Amino acid sequence: MSNKDIDFDKFNAQDAHKFLRNLPKDYFSECEIYVTLEPCNHQGKTPSCASLLEHLNLKQVFIAIEDPIEGHSNGAKRLNNVTIGIKEREAKELIEPFLIWQNRAFVLFKIAQSSNGRVSTNLNNGYLSSKESLIDVHKMREVCTKLLIGGETVRVDSPTLDCRFIKANAPDIYIYSKKDNFNKNIPLFNIKNREVEIGDDLSFLDKPSFVIVEGGEGMLKAISNKIDWILIYQTPTLSNNSLSYNIDKNLKFLKLQKESIDIKIWSKIVED
Repeated sequence: MSNKDIDFDKFNAQDAHKFLRNLPKDYFSECEIYVTLEPCNHQGKTPSCASLLEHLNLKQVFIAIEDPIEGHSNGAKRLNNVTIGIKEREAKELIEPFLIWQNRAFVLFKIAQSSNGRVSTNLNNGYLSSKESLIDVHKMREVCTKLLIGGETVRVDSPTLDCRFIKANAPDIYIYSKKDNFNKNIPLFNIKNREVEIGDDLSFLDKPSFVIVEGGEGMLKAISNKIDWILIYQTPTLSNNSLSYNIDKNLKFLKLQKESIDIKIWSKIVED
């Protein structure tokens, strides 16, 4: 290939497949590829990855996990020189949200706290998290199926819970509460194209979806047995506020990330 830049949208699957298919024949014939999930054998909104790898005629394909989705599997059967099961345990941990989502809701509880574990502050206009962390949260809200929030949080904080920092549509809301005594004039209830439900029936968590939970200590205690992962945004601040999550739970750390000045801590509850 020449050193000339290729202009195409690398996030557009159609463009990426077209670019790779137009490379010289056997360009990748001495290459090996390692993939977490079995290449899809299904043609949907994006082309079949199994079909693409078959065309590229790779030397070896290493697959960690077979695709659990009916109709998408059997991509490996189209390929030559395939090894399945390499690093399977690590791969399952990596894509755990995806695997859970095939059968029921993947539930993520989001927390923002100071470095001394407080969940409220008088600094920065009351915001614990940095602007970059707030943007990160809004990106997740945009793609979640539903945002689950505690009734007491709505009554005390009068939150908006939108995606204004990325100018995207606000998520649908489920307020977990036995009582309907809310001020319906707050912004949360008055955003266009948003559905707000109130109740204490969590059966919707039995359906495949991505649900983010935002709430206080009471909410965490009430649904701790429903939570898959916890995401903590820890800020480089100290707060003299007494509010915190007073709950006894063992956690397993999954990943630490730096988000501007904040630290993102991904973890999961370890069952007793």
